[in-house]
Amino acid sequence: MDDLQIIELYNARTETAIEKTSIKYGPMLHGIAFNILSNHWDSEEIVNDTYSKAWNTIPPKQPEFLGAYLGRITRNLSINRWHKQRAQKRYKGADLLLSELQDCIPHSDTIETEMQTKELVEVINSWLKKLSQDDRILFLRRYWFGDTVKQLAKKATTSPNKMAGRLYRLRQSLKKALEMEGISL
Repeated sequence: MDDLQIIELYNARTETAIEKTSIKYGPMLHGIAFNILSNHWDSEEIVNDTYSKAWNTIPPKQPEFLGAYLGRITRNLSINRWHKQRAQKRYKGADLLLSELQDCIPHSDTIETEMQTKELVEVINSWLKKLSQDDRILFLRRYWFGDTVKQLAKKATTSPNKMAGRLYRLRQSLKKALEMEGISL
């Protein structure tokens, strides 16, 4: 079933919308949540919360890309859960992701206005567009979906050390692009 048909099920308030969403996007959503939280139980709960949020927001929202819409909901819910649990020192799943990017993404206290945030998004999007498709997918798999270096290395049939080096070069490239646009780090 394609995305438009699933969205129509949400619009018609048909409960099979969640079933069809689960079949098509469940594994992807669970992967996003698990890569951030490192806990299967919490990941399942986040995925269920994603379905609930989709049910409550479609309509009025009509996402153009259902997978990206659901992925963003899952990621945001997972990060919120991670922050909550981090205060209790339970999870380390996202610590590594955030620590890798801290040298090339400005700290939130240096981005004072919404316009500066939009500028940052535009620069990152422009940088991503300039990357080869393989590098763009690699960067997003690591820093959006939260795949481990081992997982990425296995998919690319390379060693984890070589993959870590490639990711380091991508982060340095992003840092350079941000500095060239005058975004202070």
